[in-house]
Amino acid sequence: MGWIQDLVKPEARDWEEFYRNRWQHDKVVRTTHGVNCTGGCSWAVYVKDGIITWEMQQTDYPLLCGDIPPYEPRGCQRGISASWYVYSPIRVKYPYVRGALIDLWRDARAAHADPVEAWKSIMQDEQKRTRFQRVRGKGGFRRATWDEVLEIIAAACLYTAKEWGPDRVFGFSPIPAMSYLSYAAGSRFLQLFGGVNMSFYDWYADLPNAFPEIWGDQTDVAESADWFNSRYIISMGSNLSMTRTPDVHFIAEARHAGTKFVVIAPDFSQVAKYADWWIPVEAGQDTALWMAINHVILKEFHADRQTPYFIDYLKRYSDSSFLVELTPSGDVFKAGQFLRANRVARYVGVENGDWKMLVHDCKSGALRMPKGSVGFRWQEQLGQWNIKMEDGLDDEPIDPELSFRDEHDEVVQVSFHEFAEGGVYERGLPVRYVETIDGRVAVTTVYDLLMAQFGVSRGLPGDYPQDYDDERPYTPAWQEQFTGIGRDTVTRLAREFAGNAEATEGKSMIIIGASINHWYNNNQSYRAPITALILTGCPGRNGGGMNHYVGQEKLTLVAPWTSMALALDWAKPPRLQQTPIWHYVHSDQWRYEGDFTDYARVPPETKWAKGHAVELTAAAVRMGWMPFFPQFNRNPLDLVSEAEAAGAVNDGEIVERVAEQLREGELKLSVEDPD
Repeated sequence: MGWIQDLVKPEARDWEEFYRNRWQHDKVVRTTHGVNCTGGCSWAVYVKDGIITWEMQQTDYPLLCGDIPPYEPRGCQRGISASWYVYSPIRVKYPYVRGALIDLWRDARAAHADPVEAWKSIMQDEQKRTRFQRVRGKGGFRRATWDEVLEIIAAACLYTAKEWGPDRVFGFSPIPAMSYLSYAAGSRFLQLFGGVNMSFYDWYADLPNAFPEIWGDQTDVAESADWFNSRYIISMGSNLSMTRTPDVHFIAEARHAGTKFVVIAPDFSQVAKYADWWIPVEAGQDTALWMAINHVILKEFHADRQTPYFIDYLKRYSDSSFLVELTPSGDVFKAGQFLRANRVARYVGVENGDWKMLVHDCKSGALRMPKGSVGFRWQEQLGQWNIKMEDGLDDEPIDPELSFRDEHDEVVQVSFHEFAEGGVYERGLPVRYVETIDGRVAVTTVYDLLMAQFGVSRGLPGDYPQDYDDERPYTPAWQEQFTGIGRDTVTRLAREFAGNAEATEGKSMIIIGASINHWYNNNQSYRAPITALILTGCPGRNGGGMNHYVGQEKLTLVAPWTSMALALDWAKPPRLQQTPIWHYVHSDQWRYEGDFTDYARVPPETKWAKGHAVELTAAAVRMGWMPFFPQFNRNPLDLVSEAEAAGAVNDGEIVERVAEQLREGELKLSVEDPD
């Protein structure tokens, strides 16, 4: 009846008491939300009698520097309502077990003093095992005690190891960045037990394959404040308002400072609605769009005229000037491998010569070996594993020749496979002949190959498109059939993107998200725009480059944490398994797939994309290229016991006996017959 009192005696203002109580607190705690979020926002959590009463964004972030807007306010609607989850009536606070299983367990436990024997009595009784397995997915959970569920888990692990082997026990957890200790507690147990930890970053398609393919790193991207430094930003497959909520204000502030913001997305998303330009590309066809953009960039900023900044960048920071051997293939040539340093007289005895590459030096007019290719990473002398145009032999400066277009020995026809149509195009390329220890070979540069692959003729003969309206790959007209975007739009986008990079020396940026990363051949959807960035000198520049904001969390204490989490203080190497391959094989998903050629047009001379993917998986495991668990079709504990019974007295002798059994066919790898 309080509301009646308020009406009768409003001057008492009793209703204000409720408001005061709602915001009362006795302390404020600084924290963040330990969920799979890359924001890491700082929150002030107000607590009364140990209960969260409300949250507020912290407002004491230090300024990064004077010319960038402040970070705050940082936080989102999900963060400010986090306490609703803490006190939600549906929050799981206790362990639950399916009713069929807990009944079986309690009966078995009453009949067996040993928990392992109790679990065994269930697993080896077909009727009992079927009873609890058939109710999976049908609910029926009942609350149990922690002692019960921990005993079930321990008994199941021990029974599995004894019966089948410890490498039949697997564990999966998402990012360790969520909690160092929570993750490490489980992973360390598995490693000490002999079990296997499964990967996480690749399993839910957060890993952009193109990053390690191109740059050799996991996912190093710019801090979101760097968006403000950019002058041209393209967002593709990334809904920043939803997935980068605490950072999206930098986009608005960058636009206020003059940055153009373009969104490539099939839907008119939250972020598209306030972009300067929305390009509604057909879903999954971003690669075709960017291939055409690259065609325009190469033609107008590299062929028709050479942009000094772009040319200098490619020489200094890319492999564009590296030499590639062309091998005869009938009446034409095809691109082979990089020309290796130890194949020429000057570098015959160089360390790791098979893994060091060559360029043609304008100064000396001879072949030179710049620092930074992979052979330098693993040589005895340290500190030379960044690309640097200095000779790895005598430190002399190198001016690499980017193209043989103006000075060449011959123009030859080179075949290029075109994946979209499955055809082969023969295009003229300028080559030079060099003397190697194996004889005279034709070489060209990566840059010249790239020009030909994208169909930019530069006046050379061959099956090149005539202009942008020619529908041969990879012109603006060609991409229309895939993207639904007009050729004039693509041409304009390429000119603006590259023009801005030229004017600002690399301040053009691409922001990309997980939606593209979930498409088949996603690495190509990344590599195409990354190529545009490299051609315009953007990666490594403040305000430029490729920014993939999915799962880019880094563990600051990764070295000591890895030792603890993977039990490296007890044994190494740890047992780690790629989750996508594990599921693909063990769930029999491979049985529902065909050969590579059922899904894509594959060049006939390819070495690997032939047959079935599971055959390549098995071959890779046999050759020791990657791990796969369980390793054998038998319990490894039994293999060790048998080896010791046969006279093996140390690890080496046990390993040799197992290897011999594999050679003789007495022992099989599990990947060869996963069922």
